[in-house]
Amino acid sequence: MAQCEVCGNDYYLSFEVVTAGNRHVFDCFECAIHKLAPVCAHCGCRIIGHGIEAKETFFCCANCARQSGVSGVADHIWGKEKETAEKYAEQ
Repeated sequence: MAQCEVCGNDYYLSFEVVTAGNRHVFDCFECAIHKLAPVCAHCGCRIIGHGIEAKETFFCCANCARQSGVSGVADHIWGKEKETAEKYAEQ
């Protein structure tokens, strides 16, 4: 068994994550996210999806990036892709 480095739980199903050459041990994804996930520079939430990186800064979404002065970002697509999505939504 290995002890979680966040909560201290000694759990038989603990797992390791290696990032940037550093080994970490956790008992659950919640603890891994708490320790390793980047933080949105605008709203402060943990980024557990893809997020957006602009100018070496992480944001959870395009809105937060825009609110921080980043232009040209979107988390959705307009145009033909929107028409296709609307077509399938009607079915």
